[in-house]
Amino acid sequence: MNDLVTPIDPVTDPAALARRLREESAPDIVEALNEQRPEVAAAVLLGLTAERAVEVLDQPGLDEVVEIVEALPRDRAGPLLAGMAADRLADVFRLMEEPGRSDLLERLDPETQGTVRALLAYPEESAGSIMTTEFVSVPGNWTVGQVLDHIRRVERTRETVYSVYVLDPASHVLRAAVPLRRLISAEPDASVLSAAAGRRPVTVSAMANRDDAARLISKYDLLAVPVVDGAGHLIGIVTVDDVIDTMIQRQTEQVQRFGGMEALDEPYLRISFGEMLRKRAGWLAVLFLGEMMTASAMQGFQDELEKAIVLTLFIPLIMSSGGNSGSQATSLLIRALALDEVRLRDWWRVALRELPTGIALGAILGGLGMARIAAWQWLGFHDYGEHWGLVALTVGAALVGIVTFGSLTGSMLPFLLRRLGFDPASASAPAVATLVDVSGLVIYFGVAAIILRGTLL
Repeated sequence: MNDLVTPIDPVTDPAALARRLREESAPDIVEALNEQRPEVAAAVLLGLTAERAVEVLDQPGLDEVVEIVEALPRDRAGPLLAGMAADRLADVFRLMEEPGRSDLLERLDPETQGTVRALLAYPEESAGSIMTTEFVSVPGNWTVGQVLDHIRRVERTRETVYSVYVLDPASHVLRAAVPLRRLISAEPDASVLSAAAGRRPVTVSAMANRDDAARLISKYDLLAVPVVDGAGHLIGIVTVDDVIDTMIQRQTEQVQRFGGMEALDEPYLRISFGEMLRKRAGWLAVLFLGEMMTASAMQGFQDELEKAIVLTLFIPLIMSSGGNSGSQATSLLIRALALDEVRLRDWWRVALRELPTGIALGAILGGLGMARIAAWQWLGFHDYGEHWGLVALTVGAALVGIVTFGSLTGSMLPFLLRRLGFDPASASAPAVATLVDVSGLVIYFGVAAIILRGTLL
């Protein structure tokens, strides 16, 4: 979009912006429309050719697509929506609210209406919700030449032609998925099944989680995975680009939840002030109430603090170390669960792995803490009193216990949430840190009571 150098006011002259954008690629047009208000973006779409407007609406990166569609004149919106890919169209209708959704749905042709209603019936997290019904299928008794002629006739009405799906002529059950490359290299008079790989096609159930479809595409290096019903009939395909879009959305939500907030429904700069407060204030209030337990824990050790005020110097060190180790373990296990590297039944293996890991990490940090206290004492930077050696030992021993507890807690929390049916990403780093903070104080003062008994306590 390097030629867009002449200033244009899209609000007063959307047609001029449309003329500038006609020769641009769809992603570049989307980038320009995302900077405009929905009604302006709708006016710019009307200035493009119908084919280019449909291509733009098909882009998953188009922000506020529902508002843009609703800003279009109803007589123009119908044909544009009908030209969109079925899966993308279903996504748009899923985001719409009544009565606008029913009104626009009624303006589609009966075939498109049926396809959209069928896709909307699948659960949002299922493979069926992101599949497209625009694929090429042929009966198994066709020749390669017949298949290639068929592809030439229907190619423009299909979202993609990565493979041709061969069905049993009688039962219509999926028998094979033949890549286009193998069809091109096969003899025209040969049976289409002769060009197949000779193995059972990889499929996914429509009700399976969309993550399962993503794993199959990754495992078998596919460009699309067929979606079948309980009888083995082909009802759609999930393409690699849809999987990528889903993965980006999912990872964005997980990162936001792991930061200790609800996932945002809109881009950061477009979300309203009130919505931003609603998404963030709830978790902050919960975490604040949790941290109040830390204050209660300190009140319980008020007598010890009055006798050994030196212990308060290391409370931030103790609390942060436990929280950091817990957050590390949580982030590792959340990702491992998402990638199916570990399963719920592996919890005990993870616990046995994290226990020595936590002890070793705690020993490393404890050694550093003791060395720091000794160095400051010897160099005269601070006087920790005549029992500074016992204070150093208290800090070192407490760090071993707290880091070990943090590692175990952080690693087990995602398993617990998954077992209860929640997203493991809900085990946010601030939540883990808050939990470990309270426990860490108890461990710290418990160790101090043992080591410093008869001296400072």
